[in-house]
This record gives sequence, structure tokens and C-alpha cells, in this order.
Amino acid sequence: MASNIAVLSALDNARTQWYHVTAIVIAGMGFFTDAYDLFCISTVSKLLGRLYYYDGSLTKPGKLPHDVNNFVVGVALVGTLTGQLVFGWLGDKLGRKKVYGVTLVLMALCAICSGLSFGFSPKAVMTTLCFFRFWLGFGIGGDYPLSATIMSEYANKNTRGAFIAAVFAMQGVGIVFAGLVSMTLSRIFLEEFKGPGFLASPVFSAEPEADYVWRIVLMLGALPAILTFYWRMKMPETGRYTALIEGNAKQAASDMGRVLDIEIQAEQDKLAEFKSANEYSLLSSEFFNRHGRHLIGTATTWFLLDIAFYSQNLAQKDIFPAMKLTSKPETVSALREMFETSRAMFVIALFGTFPGYWFTVAFIEKIGRYYIQLLGFFMMSVFMFIMGVKYDYLRNEDHKWAFASLYGLTFFFANFGPNSTTFVLPAELFPTRLRSTCHAISAASGKAGAMVGAFGVQSYTQDGDVNKIKRAMILLAFTNLIGFFCTFLVTETKGRSLEEISGEDGGGGVNETQLTPKQTVNRPEQWE
Repeated sequence: MASNIAVLSALDNARTQWYHVTAIVIAGMGFFTDAYDLFCISTVSKLLGRLYYYDGSLTKPGKLPHDVNNFVVGVALVGTLTGQLVFGWLGDKLGRKKVYGVTLVLMALCAICSGLSFGFSPKAVMTTLCFFRFWLGFGIGGDYPLSATIMSEYANKNTRGAFIAAVFAMQGVGIVFAGLVSMTLSRIFLEEFKGPGFLASPVFSAEPEADYVWRIVLMLGALPAILTFYWRMKMPETGRYTALIEGNAKQAASDMGRVLDIEIQAEQDKLAEFKSANEYSLLSSEFFNRHGRHLIGTATTWFLLDIAFYSQNLAQKDIFPAMKLTSKPETVSALREMFETSRAMFVIALFGTFPGYWFTVAFIEKIGRYYIQLLGFFMMSVFMFIMGVKYDYLRNEDHKWAFASLYGLTFFFANFGPNSTTFVLPAELFPTRLRSTCHAISAASGKAGAMVGAFGVQSYTQDGDVNKIKRAMILLAFTNLIGFFCTFLVTETKGRSLEEISGEDGGGGVNETQLTPKQTVNRPEQWE
């Protein structure tokens, strides 16, 4: 049915053109902002401890209390989870475009306010910072389901996976820039104000200028959001939402005809018939029978992936000093410590994290989402298991390059693997009327896993006990292995229209065929 509707056929078979590139940039800049805002806090958290929790000691620098550090670093994750669910639901109820700009405004406003956090005591400053970072995360959360859904509904069926993955790959660029900006600003302030960061003698109190640095770093997160806002507001509503949810064939044909620079026939009668055949709700038995297995699959794999992904810095305290990227806190000033922490983050992101995203973009339409996810989970499990079992051996100065390689490869296969594909698959597997909501549920499940990693696993290893870190690494290896097996709950989606995948076209969809992913692609006649 859906394949005979002109506007959907035009979207599925459109040649790749400049508008697709524009859509990737507009949606991708949102993810650039998301990643920058979420990860830049890691570069300034130690500086906050030096500034606000130094007790005048001559033996140790100031440090954020454990519970305060957890709130400062993790409160945005709580906001992100909440925002994903709220904006994902609104995206299906009100339309993708109507709420798309709200997320960007919220991110820009809260990034600026985070840098202006105020108070007469350290507790007041941290409380204000956490308040604004929660709402910053709330806006970031909305960007996940909306960006993924918009890109999937704009793209043609042959390049859809690569386009969605390219949007998500901007997260890698954002992480690189979070490290680069923090590193650059801390170095500028060290040089400009002749700070003691490069002196041999330890300095436990922070330089007065350091209070400006962390605020500037956080506020700069608003810049890409502000620059993108106009273009995001100029985007028309997706043709699929206008046609299949609003039932406005004429408007959908007009909007997509202008975007694709072709003439599209409006087919109101066909759309009315299509719409009436797909009215089931999220909590209906029909949804569960058609898509329940896939929703369980996308939610569990994202949850398990994020437990490991947000726990991967367990080994940083040993890797960074071994690679001469960071010094002991007692030997450097606050700005110098920030510079070294940011430099380490930049190096790991540039050579480990960043390439994996773009390998996914390059190969997702050749290898497929399913096999990339299986490969990524398996390789992460192998590398984390080796690091866990051989942790004592790898910490030795003589084996630092082996340690760094294993650590970097874990990041690489997270991104050339489930960290990318768990974002792509929920944007393709579910019907138009519930696509944004189902993606939001899957993404929120991932953020729940992130909180388990950030608050649970890292709290367990907070004291730096080597045996605890080893046990945690081995546990995370098995977590990835469970993710590997949960991947069998989803299926391959490459090369097929969204309506064919979801069964909205009147066929069986992917849930009723019980074919392997390879057969799913090679035997489309099953749904004709």
C-alpha cells in the first residue's frame, strides 16, 4: 500500500542531493552541542574542586566530595533521560518540527546559565550548577528521538542508515571539541596570566583566573545551538508525519516536492486508507505482536551498551599517567591539571572515539546495522575481559602502549558498533505514529544504563582499589556479551522502506517473517 503512495515513493527513491546534506548538518549540529555539553563537565570537574573545596591544606589540593561530584557530572544524564521520554512523546503527538526548536533553545539558554551559576557558598554554586545542568540535559534528551526520527523520515532507503549514523557521528566531533576547547582555554589563561601551572613547585589553591575558565567552557556550548536555530526552524515538517499522521496529502506533497525539487501528486484517498489501517496505540496488543520484540531488543541493547560505555574511564587514572598525558594532582596547579585532563580527553577522543563513528557511516549500508552491532559488542567484550584479567600486567610502565591500544580499541568498537547502531535501529524499526516515542524509550533505557555506569560501577571503584577495577572490567565484559545476545531480538533494516520494515504497508513487516537479517534483505518478495 505505502509503496504506491507518491510522496513516500519519492522520499524512498530520491537521489542524494544538497538538502540531505543540509539536514545532516542541521540535525548533526544538535548532536555536536549535546556531546560538547555532556562531556565538557569532565574537563572542569577537578577545577571546581580546586576552586570551591580547597581547605588550605599544604599536602593536597581541593577535591569535589564524592556525592557532589556524582551530582555535578551525572545530573545532566537524569535530565537527558527525562527529556527523551517527554520530547519523544511530544514528537509523535504534536509533530517533529513543532518541538524541534524548543530543545535547541533550552540547550542554549541552560548552557549560558550553567556558566553563570552563582551563590555565596560552594554548596550554593554547585546546587545552581546542577539545577541548570538538569534542564540542559532535558533539552539534550529531546534531541535524540527528534533528530533520529527526522533524519530517518527525510532519507532515501538506500542511504538512510549512513545519514542517521552521520548525524550521530557529530557526537564524536563534539567530544573532540570539548577536549580541544578546554585544553586551549586553560593553556591561554596559563600563558596570559603567567599562572604557576608550569612551575615545579606544587600549588594547591587555584589561580584566581580559573573561575572564569570553567564558566567560559560551559557557556560556549550555547554557540552551535544558537547558530543552528534559524535553519532548524526553516525545515518543513517531515513528509511522513504530514501525510501519515496528520493525513494532509496536499501539504506533504507540496513540502516534499519543494525539498526534493520534483512534482509530487497528492493522494488523499490512499492516505486516508493507510491511516485507518495503522491506528493502533503503543499499549495495544497489536503493537506488542508486531513490534514488542524489537522494542525489547533496542531498549536492552542500548541499556547494556551504556553501562559499559559510561564506565570506560575506570582505567583512566592508570592509563593517562602511564602515557605521560597527566601528572599527579599534587605536582601541578589547577589550570595545569585542567589542561592535562583536557589534553588526555582530546587524544583519546581523536584517535579512539572519533574514527569509530565514521567507520559506521562508511560501512553501515555495506555490512548492515545488525552485524556491526554484533561485531562491536563482541570486540568490546574481548578487550574489556583482557584488560580486566591482565590489569596488573598492563599497568606496568613497560606495557603502556599495549594498555593504551586495548583501551583505544574498546572505544573504537563501541562507536564502530552498538553506540552508533543502537541510535540508528529504533529510528527505522517502528511505525510512523510511534517512531519518536519508541526511539525515546530505547534512548531513555540507554541513559538508565549510563546512570548505572556513572553512579554504580564508578562508585564501586571510587577508592582506586585495583582488585575492584579488575572485577568491574570483567563484569563489564560479560555485560557486553549479554548485549551481543540481545542483538538477536532486532533485525536488519538496510535497503528497505520504513513502511516495509514496520509492516505499515500491509505486509508482515520484519517481525512475522523469522528470517535472518541476510534473508530479510535478499528476499523482499516476502512482503509484496
